[in-house]
Amino acid sequence: MSIFKEFKEFAIKGNVMDLAVAVVIGAAFGKIISSLVSDIIMPVISLITGRMDFANLFVSLDGNVYETLQLAKDAGASTLNYGLFITSIVDFIFIAFAVFIVIRSINSTKPVPAAKAPDTKTCPFCQSSVSIQAVKCPFCTSDLK
Repeated sequence: MSIFKEFKEFAIKGNVMDLAVAVVIGAAFGKIISSLVSDIIMPVISLITGRMDFANLFVSLDGNVYETLQLAKDAGASTLNYGLFITSIVDFIFIAFAVFIVIRSINSTKPVPAAKAPDTKTCPFCQSSVSIQAVKCPFCTSDLK
């Protein structure tokens, strides 16, 4: 069997197609959540914290002071961008929470399997586990009701 034919069979299987669709939708969902965080949530947090711009929270490693991260990058300075890191953490938390809510709602729609009726009972005399249909205990030979 040629490698191309084998690959075609692999790629056409339902699981691979489902996975591909999930990756594309997941990427789009991630972009939506990232936009929610950077365009809506972080500006509100910035307003609450006194107009702090998280994108411009950084430490320049060359010892100079720059007003913005872009000016530091334009000057070729190495920077520790902890503001962008904080934004990424908030982004991750919101994505994780959104995925949790989706999975939780999917799991709540699945039917809960009915409890299986017991197929054994305990002998009141010897405490052995016997078939629910037994009329005599196979261990102590007592009559079961």
